[in-house]
Amino acid sequence: MTDVDSSDDLMTPIRPEQLDPGAVIAQSLDNQWVPAQLTKDMIERGRSLDQVARQRVAEVRAEYFRSLINASQVVVNRAYFYNNDAINRDLTEEGEAREAHRRLLASGAIVPFLINERHPGEEPPARLHVRREGFTAWQETLAGLASTDRVRCVRMSWDDPVHDRENRDHTRTLLFQPFAEKVQGLTAKDIDVLAAHVGVGPQEADRFGARLGEVVGFSNSLSVRRQPVVRNTLYEEFVSVPGTNVAEGRYDRDKPFAAEIKQLLDLIYNVNLADALGRYPLTPVGSLRRVVLQEAREARATPGVIEDPEQLQTFLRRQTFATVQDHLTPAAVDALTLRDIGELRQTAAWHAYTRAFGELTASPEAFQDSVGRVFDRYVGLNSEILRLARERRRARPNPWRPVVEVVVTVGAAVFTAVSGNDVWEVTGAVLPLAVTGSLSGSVQLVLRNRIHGRQEQRFAREIASVRLASAREWEEFRDLARRLPGYREEAGAAPTARAATTTQDNEDLPDY
Repeated sequence: MTDVDSSDDLMTPIRPEQLDPGAVIAQSLDNQWVPAQLTKDMIERGRSLDQVARQRVAEVRAEYFRSLINASQVVVNRAYFYNNDAINRDLTEEGEAREAHRRLLASGAIVPFLINERHPGEEPPARLHVRREGFTAWQETLAGLASTDRVRCVRMSWDDPVHDRENRDHTRTLLFQPFAEKVQGLTAKDIDVLAAHVGVGPQEADRFGARLGEVVGFSNSLSVRRQPVVRNTLYEEFVSVPGTNVAEGRYDRDKPFAAEIKQLLDLIYNVNLADALGRYPLTPVGSLRRVVLQEAREARATPGVIEDPEQLQTFLRRQTFATVQDHLTPAAVDALTLRDIGELRQTAAWHAYTRAFGELTASPEAFQDSVGRVFDRYVGLNSEILRLARERRRARPNPWRPVVEVVVTVGAAVFTAVSGNDVWEVTGAVLPLAVTGSLSGSVQLVLRNRIHGRQEQRFAREIASVRLASAREWEEFRDLARRLPGYREEAGAAPTARAATTTQDNEDLPDY
């Protein structure tokens, strides 16, 4: 076996298992990612990705920075370094931003993911779309690294450098095949639950299910003909305007449920890479979370499975959280620069925050004892963000009302507990059919500023998966939740499993 710890004059090749335990794959960096509401606006108005670029890049940029703040390591598909404006804007001009990017690469905070290529600066195949200015800037960034610096690059396999058979086999087995399986399994899910999560009303659920059947049938036909099942091909058939390049992002309002199918395909695409690497998908605010897929076991990297209704209830119980009065937080993380993010990652507050979260995810059953520590460290981290913003004279201070939310999703039901700053609320949004569908789900932890949750720095990530054995256990959990002080239930509501929903304003391988 090739020694993947050896390095050339630039790169240290690593395998997926050598990534940090807390490494994430940021969905927002996907070249097709668009916030759900903006997707609907694009379809209604016939607008392309370029036509919403200013708004979209600002959203992507903010999520990019949040991923670097909230995770020890972020894995980035190599193509995004030169094709994604939110990233390559730091590389296109020599200066402070490019140097900050070099430091993040050299520290291992950012790890390029390579599919076929064996070197981060390798010329892409001619068939792929490449922004030449961005690629030149990426090559110059790599070339300017100090002679002692190394970029960690992750790949499925580094063996067999001549023929690369093992890498191709692993990539097909761990990446392409699971993507096809997830798509082809959509109609095996509870359609009412799927419809509720993507925002399709009960009266449209049957028509939506029939359209999903067409997606599955088309995917099956590709597999039978030995053709690859990839997202671009499915986009062309069910999402994009005919005759346009998928990269343009022109989504067809005449194709039934184009927006909802796009959401599902994007979710599958991004959690699939996270699974292949054995790490976490970091889902941006407003995007579907993987609980929608109703898997018996969520991400492979999810550390714990909660199966006891009483244990699940502990996530919703009132906690005593230390609240910090008279604190302020920047109005938006994207007011900072990449240099600021790098400086933030060097502070004791950031290290304490990531350490506390690592301890929580390693033992989610000890939530009661450890979540307060995470909350305290989060407050300290936001104080550092404010300090940086003030030094740069970019602070727009708002009242700081730190709260913690716990979001428990089981099937089509969502339970939310909010605590902190003298606030205590528990809300359940339950569909009547919840007990007849999937009894799997997840627990998500959200830390935010209660007053301005939309634009503030925030943390949101799954900390455990849920699997209840029967409808009886589901009813037991629901009964326990109803007994909590201040509980209210929104019966008949249509919850959606979006990331941090409650933080909203009330023989080469084919291209993957």
